[in-house]
Amino acid sequence: MPDPSLHLPLCPRLPASALRWLPLVPVSLALTDFARRLAKRHPAMFRRLGGYAQARFILDPTDLPVSMLLEPRGGAPRVHVSRRKLQGDARIAGPLAGLLGMVHGAYDGDALFFSRDLVVEGDTAAVLALRNAIDDAELDLSAEAQAMSGPLSAPVKRLITLTEARTGVALSRHEEDYGW
Repeated sequence: MPDPSLHLPLCPRLPASALRWLPLVPVSLALTDFARRLAKRHPAMFRRLGGYAQARFILDPTDLPVSMLLEPRGGAPRVHVSRRKLQGDARIAGPLAGLLGMVHGAYDGDALFFSRDLVVEGDTAAVLALRNAIDDAELDLSAEAQAMSGPLSAPVKRLITLTEARTGVALSRHEEDYGW
């Protein structure tokens, strides 16, 4: 596992700057579709949220000019991407590498929090419920994307592998990783 006291990789400038002008409605729709497919493949993850299934989570990658509002909506999730400040029940902020690394077990969320690489604000019980739900699902977002890509699965896998190698961002779950 990477040492969380080391500097987390930042999102490369080109994709980050593209988000300054890229229309965000298609991005929001694509992420919502991805989240809904995840919900169908991992319904227990959304049930695990319990009383927080209607909470609104702001995911704020601090190295990108956008943030996301994740609304689990009891298993019919919605994702809204915005350049403006979003309102929600809880906010989780940190570099994209840290946020994705926690999902994939490459980084320990507690260590990132105590090293101040990760900031949690608002309803911390809701954040803990989200953390536990994702952790129990042992998600591998790249494997999910490949599974949803049908005949394009092989090129998607190659693109993800190349991106992961070039950026140092954990885009998939590896056996040596452990949960956050």
